[in-house]
Amino acid sequence: MFENLSDRLSQTLKNITGKGRLTEENIKETLREVRMALLEADVALPVIKQFIENVKTKALGLEVNKSLNPGQAFLKIVNAELVAAMGEANEALNLATQKPAVIMMAGLQGAGKTTSVGKLAKFLKEREKKKVLVVSADVYRPAAIKQLETLASDIGVDFFPSSVEQKPVDIANGAIKHAKLQFFDVVILDTAGRLHVDSDMMDEIKALNQAVNPIETLFVVDAMTGQDAANTAKAFHEALPLSGVILTKADGDARGGAALSIRHITGKPIKFIGTGEKTDALEPFHPDRIASRILGMGDMLSLIEEVERTVDKDKAMKLASKVQKGKGFDLEDFRDQLAQMRDMGGMMSMMNKLPGMSNLPDNVKDKVNDKQFVQMEAIINSMTPKERSHPDLIKGSRKKRIAAGSGTQIQDVNRLLKQFTQMQKMMKKMSGKGGMMKMMRGMKGMMPPGGMGGMFGGR
Repeated sequence: MFENLSDRLSQTLKNITGKGRLTEENIKETLREVRMALLEADVALPVIKQFIENVKTKALGLEVNKSLNPGQAFLKIVNAELVAAMGEANEALNLATQKPAVIMMAGLQGAGKTTSVGKLAKFLKEREKKKVLVVSADVYRPAAIKQLETLASDIGVDFFPSSVEQKPVDIANGAIKHAKLQFFDVVILDTAGRLHVDSDMMDEIKALNQAVNPIETLFVVDAMTGQDAANTAKAFHEALPLSGVILTKADGDARGGAALSIRHITGKPIKFIGTGEKTDALEPFHPDRIASRILGMGDMLSLIEEVERTVDKDKAMKLASKVQKGKGFDLEDFRDQLAQMRDMGGMMSMMNKLPGMSNLPDNVKDKVNDKQFVQMEAIINSMTPKERSHPDLIKGSRKKRIAAGSGTQIQDVNRLLKQFTQMQKMMKKMSGKGGMMKMMRGMKGMMPPGGMGGMFGGR
């Protein structure tokens, strides 16, 4: 996410943070580089102009000159301005209304609107403990109605049926009436994808919005369209009383132009950011955390929240107790760890949130391949329960059978066993005195000469 912008800014700011003192000349040079980085990231021109102006004013002010480390003070200013450009703090959904709270989703065709309805429904059900009803008023695409029905079934929320013969206003009113009778907390209304140049369709969504009067009207927009995303959001905002934006496909957006432009151009906050295809790949948008990721400083808060949310605490306690009692760490436990890592969005998603990861060489990043973890799980699944608890049994003919059963090669099985042995040693170290320090040293020792890459499938 935002790799290009992150690489450019990190490099530019690294050059200035080493300076003993800041002069107007080296600030000017750095700001020229920052401007180029923002232009390449497809950030809207008015946003760049304002951003550079603000940084320049503060950098030439007293706070930097008096600082013990002017370079770091400059970095702090850039970070604060990135946060300001994106909206200071996360703005949560406003659901403080008589039940059901109605959320209406609008957006262009192909922006990921229906998928976002499903993701938001799951978010509200699991994290906010709300009873959610979803409904589709997209009477132009029967496939969209079916897609939402399937999504609702997958995530375990109620779906209100609709058909292409009905009028959008009638569908919405029917769903809200049903939600009142059945005591639903939230109704999420999916609408047809529109092109803002299509005046008839825009009139229809205006009428629907007025009839339903939702507490939240969210504009769903594809991050990969750059500053165009901000311009489209502006056009929709002129037609609808938007309360916020959901930025989709941010995991595929190497630039970051949309995230930095939308707030300035529309005056509306980005409330959520879509970071993948899975139904739980929707995060509340925290400008401070995103700014930190852009500057290569990681996002430990989001990582900690993710661990809190996804790690099975009972399993973790049982494993800790098992290791403490010296009963060892077997392949069944190893598989559980791999599954939990997958549930957290995979290795790359976790690494993106760690500080300093942007400085890893590309050849190392390329080797951190989540497919490797899927393969490792498949290999363990091909073993018998006895082999999983007694890995020493796995020799020649057993390796051949396991490789055939998991569609892998014998060297893949060997590599997995080697990585498991390293993990086992680390777990053993953790169970003794000063466990965590020993484990950290052990992890250092696990790193092959090629850095982290050797751990993750470098052949």
